[in-house]
Amino acid sequence: MKFISHFFTFMLSTINLFLAILMAASAFSPYIDPTKHPVLACFGLTFPVFFLLNLLFIVFWIFFKKRYALISLLAFLACGHAVRICCPLNMHKETPPESFKLLSYNVMAFANDIKHTQESPNPVLAYLLESDADIICIQEFIEGSNKYQLRKADIHKALKDYPYRTYQHIGTNTNGLACYSRFPILSQQPIPYESLYNGSAMYQLNINGDTVVIINNHLESNKLTIQDKKIYVDMIKDPKKEKVKEGTRLIISKLAQAGAIRAQQAKIISHLSDSLKQIGRTFIICGDFNDTPISYTYRKISEGLNDAFVQSGNGMGISYNQKGFYFRIDNILLSKNLEAYHCEVNNSIKDSDHYPILCHIAYRTNEQ
Repeated sequence: MKFISHFFTFMLSTINLFLAILMAASAFSPYIDPTKHPVLACFGLTFPVFFLLNLLFIVFWIFFKKRYALISLLAFLACGHAVRICCPLNMHKETPPESFKLLSYNVMAFANDIKHTQESPNPVLAYLLESDADIICIQEFIEGSNKYQLRKADIHKALKDYPYRTYQHIGTNTNGLACYSRFPILSQQPIPYESLYNGSAMYQLNINGDTVVIINNHLESNKLTIQDKKIYVDMIKDPKKEKVKEGTRLIISKLAQAGAIRAQQAKIISHLSDSLKQIGRTFIICGDFNDTPISYTYRKISEGLNDAFVQSGNGMGISYNQKGFYFRIDNILLSKNLEAYHCEVNNSIKDSDHYPILCHIAYRTNEQ
């Protein structure tokens, strides 16, 4: 009986050690450039899985053999930065009265062009109005193609409480980015990089007398079709060896291809961010990154910035909500002279494949 107990402990601790190494490897995968090693760079997608498995092992060992909990505890210490980014925990801070509220939302063509009337309001437009945000950055601003669908004029009319607005067409299809603001928009310009369907734009706003730059992003979308997502869900429901092997190869190939394109876009945004830092500008980078917090894209863009969700949010903050795919891919990043308060991903509105991310923002005081 004692031999069986020792053998069982040895097997479990070996598995635990293997999972701890994999968690560390996934945590440091954002340092792999997807343009050079596209498949390896996708390994960061697995971090939440290894995070949860190692957490379960800690709980298990605490009840049975406490000293073995050190395996996963050491892994968590080694991956502390990634753990903090993936699942932050913060105490509530009082929001300063001089703060402004920013909302970033991939609206999925305003819930696929549902018309907006007083009797039957478009759910996305209704939410945007109820949010009472001072600045709204929109991705996937796509209007309908006929009079029976939601048109740009309908959207402007519904958001008439925002006197300042700008729209940029991006890519080669009907996709667009928009900003609605209660503060004057001084200028707007697209950020040039190659993409068929995605893009970024830079705005300058006069916020209470200071010129603030906002960079609104919809970075390269992953190449997964509805059929690909169905294959993924089928793999989870019925994990047969051949099905998993073929499905994994297909999905990883498409993710790697998109990741390599996104890496080039991230370098351009990062270079722009560095330029703004050097001249001491106040700026915000937000939008749909189409990549997780444990990724090259996120690491490259967020370097030297405050992540609003990490700074003032709680939990995983999942913002992409398609069945079977749950990730935080929407972000609000701030220059170091700004502070975020009460950042949240609002999962109460389910009319897009994304949840909106919003927070209050104020200038940092000397005490901070």
